[in-house]
Amino acid sequence: MRKAGILLAVSSLPSKTGVGDFGPACYQFIDDLKACGMQCWQFLPLNPLGYGNSPYQPYSSFAIDDLYLSLDSLKAEGLIAGFKEYNAQADRVDYAAVRAFKEPYIYEAYQNFEPDDGYREFIKNAWVHNYAVFKALKKHNDDKLWIDWPSKQKNWIKNHEFDLEPFKEDIRLEMFAQYKLYQQWMSVKAYANKQGIQCIGDIPIYVGLDSEDVWSHQDSFLLDDDGHPLFIAGVPPDYFSKTGQRWGNPIYDWDYLKAHDFKFWEKRIAYNLSLFDIVRIDHFRAFDTYWKIPADCPTAVVGEWIEAPGYELFDHLLKTLPNFHIIAEDLGDLRKEVLILRDHYHFPGMKVIEFTFDPWHEDHNAQTNMIVYPGTHDNQTLCSWYEDQNWRFKLRCRWSLRKYRHASMLDRLLEYTFCDAADTAIIAMQDILKLDDAARMNTPGTIGSPNWEWKMIDFSAFEQRIPELRDMLEKGNRL
Repeated sequence: MRKAGILLAVSSLPSKTGVGDFGPACYQFIDDLKACGMQCWQFLPLNPLGYGNSPYQPYSSFAIDDLYLSLDSLKAEGLIAGFKEYNAQADRVDYAAVRAFKEPYIYEAYQNFEPDDGYREFIKNAWVHNYAVFKALKKHNDDKLWIDWPSKQKNWIKNHEFDLEPFKEDIRLEMFAQYKLYQQWMSVKAYANKQGIQCIGDIPIYVGLDSEDVWSHQDSFLLDDDGHPLFIAGVPPDYFSKTGQRWGNPIYDWDYLKAHDFKFWEKRIAYNLSLFDIVRIDHFRAFDTYWKIPADCPTAVVGEWIEAPGYELFDHLLKTLPNFHIIAEDLGDLRKEVLILRDHYHFPGMKVIEFTFDPWHEDHNAQTNMIVYPGTHDNQTLCSWYEDQNWRFKLRCRWSLRKYRHASMLDRLLEYTFCDAADTAIIAMQDILKLDDAARMNTPGTIGSPNWEWKMIDFSAFEQRIPELRDMLEKGNRL
């Protein structure tokens, strides 16, 4: 079945509180997806945002950021008396301000909450308590990296000798927030599935050094005795950066992981597959070979490619996880072995029109087991990409796409995407709305604002596009 969907971060949904959340806008968006004839909603990682508000440097692979807690839902449950609107007309997310605004309401809800059977069952997940302790100790240490905490606190995860009694309220607050986030998200997912919409989650292949993942599983990473990384992840110089991308994430100790049946990966993927219908794994190529950068190098220029045990890992995961459905983010300059690994397991890969479209030559790539995008969250918007092309390209583009009867070249490119051979076509909301790079989600190699901040004010412009989108899907045989 040929399918279509929209890429839209939860944080970018319209909201009364300055950031998209699991409240009414989620349900309205799902209704609108159904009205379009779409079958998929893809979003960015939901994990707690780390350095630079990046969802790809999270504090946990399991927890959800409490930014997404819906105050509407907490009010409906009687856990808060009410709330004032905040930055409801903002077209950017001010993360620090929104956190400060929501914090007292989350605390009020916690005070009014009576633990139930669902809560008691939820906190049996080992990560829940560990994450709550991690956040409580991090808060107590002025948000410092766990490596820099006093030794007794840093080593609690290993020996449980440090007395947590003074932090019990902070720990319980975190566990409550995670329970409510889980409940609210699973309600959204159930509604989406009922409407015929699949939820496509996203996880980075690496985890952040400043995370409960690394703190709790130090043996699974190449660290020194104090917890500092010996080597870090990234990519060498490429299309995006002349000095490469030095991500700073610690490298996995694959020998240790193999010796312990890949338990860290098994638990991580299993939990995410309980939250989402499909999981996109960012930087899939590192399951074949990964760029290993000495931690003391200031850029990603110095490093070496190391082979990873991708086949052994996926053989294990497919054996132990019956619902193992992933998308392989296989973009960039790859060696052929990456695609061989992908195709060996029949994982769908990705195709980006901004990279592949050539108006002088017809695209003969008829591969169907793919997800096609005009651009991803890491690319220019389609509008700005097209405007940056030279006049010859634009002139040839008009000729090449003449069969698509739209006055707008952007609409022709969207219909071209929907008509691609790929089984699934996913369009970023910014491209549906024909926005320029002021709405770009992320520029790789840069950190902090304006990355990750774009937000919709309302759905009006999108809903006006529904008839056109439905017509394009019909022409692309995706209804």
